[in-house]
Amino acid sequence: MSPPISRRGILRGTLGGTTVLVGESCAPKIVSERAEAPAAASPGTAPDSPAQKLELTVNGAARSFDVDPERTALELVRSDLGLTGCKESCGHGACGACSILLDDVPVAACLLPAVALHRRRLTTVEGLAPAGELHPVQRAFMAEDALQCGFCTPGFVIAASAFYTRWRAEHGNQEPDRDTVAAALAGNLCRCAAYDGIIRAVQKASSGAYEKPLGPEPAAPRHDARDKVTGAAKYTVDVQLPDQLEGKILRSPHAHARVRKVDWSKALALPGVFGAVDLLHGGTTIRFAGQEILAIAAVDARTAEAALAAVELDLEVLPALIGMDAARADGAPPVYPTRNTRKSAPNASEGPLLPLGWDGNLRGPFKLFSTAKHKARRAVDKLREKPAEGVLVEGTYKTQVQCHSALEPHACVAHWTAADAVTVHLSTQSVHAVAEDIAQRWGLRRDHVRVLAQYIGGGFGGKATLQLECVAAVELARITGKPVRVVLERREELTTGGLRPAQEIELALATDRDGYLQGVTARAFADAGCGVGSNSTVLLRLMYAKAPKDIADWDVVNHAPPGKPFRGPGGPPVFWALEQAVDVAAERLKLDPILLRKRFDPNPARNRLYDWALSLKTWRERQPAQSDRGRYRRGMGLAVGGWFYFVQPSARLQIDAGPDGIVASTACQDIGNGTRTVIAETVASVLGIAPADVKVQIGDSSLVPGPMTGGSRTTASLVPAAIMAAEQLRDELLERAEQLLGVKGVAVPGGVRHPRGVVTWQQLLAGSPPLRFVGTRKRDQGGYFLPPIADIAPGRYVAGSLQIIEVEVDTRLGRIRVLRSHTGIAAGHIVAPALARNQALGGVIQGIGYALYEERRLDPKTGALLTGGLEDYRIPGIGDIGELDVHFVEDGYERVNGRSVGLAELVTLAPAAAIGNAVAHATGFRPRELPLRPDRVLQGLRG
Repeated sequence: MSPPISRRGILRGTLGGTTVLVGESCAPKIVSERAEAPAAASPGTAPDSPAQKLELTVNGAARSFDVDPERTALELVRSDLGLTGCKESCGHGACGACSILLDDVPVAACLLPAVALHRRRLTTVEGLAPAGELHPVQRAFMAEDALQCGFCTPGFVIAASAFYTRWRAEHGNQEPDRDTVAAALAGNLCRCAAYDGIIRAVQKASSGAYEKPLGPEPAAPRHDARDKVTGAAKYTVDVQLPDQLEGKILRSPHAHARVRKVDWSKALALPGVFGAVDLLHGGTTIRFAGQEILAIAAVDARTAEAALAAVELDLEVLPALIGMDAARADGAPPVYPTRNTRKSAPNASEGPLLPLGWDGNLRGPFKLFSTAKHKARRAVDKLREKPAEGVLVEGTYKTQVQCHSALEPHACVAHWTAADAVTVHLSTQSVHAVAEDIAQRWGLRRDHVRVLAQYIGGGFGGKATLQLECVAAVELARITGKPVRVVLERREELTTGGLRPAQEIELALATDRDGYLQGVTARAFADAGCGVGSNSTVLLRLMYAKAPKDIADWDVVNHAPPGKPFRGPGGPPVFWALEQAVDVAAERLKLDPILLRKRFDPNPARNRLYDWALSLKTWRERQPAQSDRGRYRRGMGLAVGGWFYFVQPSARLQIDAGPDGIVASTACQDIGNGTRTVIAETVASVLGIAPADVKVQIGDSSLVPGPMTGGSRTTASLVPAAIMAAEQLRDELLERAEQLLGVKGVAVPGGVRHPRGVVTWQQLLAGSPPLRFVGTRKRDQGGYFLPPIADIAPGRYVAGSLQIIEVEVDTRLGRIRVLRSHTGIAAGHIVAPALARNQALGGVIQGIGYALYEERRLDPKTGALLTGGLEDYRIPGIGDIGELDVHFVEDGYERVNGRSVGLAELVTLAPAAAIGNAVAHATGFRPRELPLRPDRVLQGLRG
């Protein structure tokens, strides 16, 4: 008989290993247990599977192995051969990240049994070219910036190299067209969406433009491009420490349940199992299917999975509310029934939660940012009573849950280097902040915690904080005394890796007869699952700023996984509603949609974009609405967006200089946004040297504090700090030159000019003692919009974006094809134009995916995930993007320190609304719900 449950959180069962997880949510507590005498087990070998002899050629060298027939080729290549360029991302052959060449044919290594490699010729990205050299495709990817985070890049390079070989043999120097390249690479996915550069790189490589140069390799626009195209870049999933264990997480199969008992004693008794940790932290209530219950560390993944299966889990299954309709239904029981349990609701926002009222499963309203709300309400009410007095556009606009689904899953490798010191390799967007969180959680000195993230395979807002894969790895490493790796599988990633909340927005827009905006009202209801804090209507304050606005947000909590901030949090849903309403108003007023927006909009950044858009031949020659009458109908839509920028006042950048060169460092990270490049180019521009001459060190929390990579703050925070540090170095070297030469010189590109010639920085540093300077980010002229809160300060200016998209609608099948897009961006000084273009197009393509394809779906009764893989959860592929163009307007922002305000989130806001407007322009059907699936399009066309 088990002992009674107590509020203290853990009680021992009759077998000595039973853990009872109790308590609702007091202070977080960590309960864990080490196996008393872990039995030895050989990693990678199933006990009942005799090894088979395997002989093959790997990158030109003969190799032989004894392998378990259950192992995959990917496991063999990564673990036994140590060739980590090929990655495991989806695990079921849908993404191409694991691509290898087998007898010169690209295959998915994650699906291929290792024994299928017998007597075959295997080539990985590391072996495409002789040591120290580059394949023409690798050279083209570097030069054309055909990459961002780089996680998928080796897979693309492998597939592209096979196409290159075939094409060159059959067509010589002829350049393939875009569709041919896209068809050849259709099996590979890039979540950063660097597709435009990839197509361009493969076209040029296949035409012979990137054969081996006579001289040295040309510099690439991206500082770390070579490591990424050759597979040398090491991500958290690639870390392999001595005696490293594998951690796996047990998740709830039910959306709502009460934990009565968890017994992990049989799991800990299995050979090769070393320890377990409770991830409910004393709680007993399950609030979504897939919620983390416990984690187990074992000698390898298969042993850990067997241990999870041996855990005895006693759950009392309770009725579940799935989705907003169920949560708002009359008589629906509250997901959080008490004030104390409401405090435990996960935060789905980027900022701190403000206290709001609760009404059952509704939390809100949040209406802090309304302005002249009574005037806005009166304007709407007036037109309801007297429609002839102006134009009133009203509607309810719905959006879906979108998954972050970065191709590198959430991953952590933790290793306690002493009883009070831990090193954590983590796929994170904030090495500095997470190190502080780890120190606080485990009661460690801050300088005894080191978080490392040299390369991160995408984040998009889903990896910004301390999360449970890190908690599990750190605690399992603590109790086992060994390094522990925890990596989420793709289904776990689609469950808890990050979710943009669904929205239901009731919006009304009122103009007078002359087309002047009189007011906007909006009520938004967000589905962040069991999370709270979603806000979208606040972004209406950034648009058409002089108009009165009555805006309010509510959370609708239910038994689904909690949401997280996703690139432009709240933006795509609210712009989906607002920008379609503006187009409807323009149609009724018989005005050009751009001219109406100019009438509404005092924002100088967007007004520059309106002028640019009006000058485009594409827009000037736009056909009248519904000109096409056949099966395929083309239309063009426009939408605009606005986004604030943030600054992290604590951000620092350090420069060390001496005989060995110049090193710039900060505890920041690069998730594909080009942080290394921005730092190198900024420092180099001050000194007048090549960016390649600046060594950049990031991804290490032991460096001076750096910003989180998120919230459009990285460039805005680091560029001014880098300028300050570089100027300090320059001025110091000027003084040293004067002391050395006896005459005063002036700084010129590369050194100091004096009456007798030029002395270079390198010459001055050759005889110099080590120099160190730290730059900070000074306040903008006029200060910030609000004082810094939690080390984040919003800037005073609003950046602008404008999107024009042309689509083709198949009225028989309901499919929408994006033909081309024009993107205008007004975000101040562009530090690295090639990378900015790449990042902007990536955001546009993610917006296309949001509009047309992506939709996380749950079973409406059980809450089970239905879109559990990348073949079910559809992200845009290389053939979905159409032709793309980007135009930067760099005027303005003179009062912003560094004149750069960030664009990563800005570019995601308008694409969905532009596509909605294009569909209406083509067909007359005004869509109100995302994604624009064929069934919804057909239903809309039929009226």
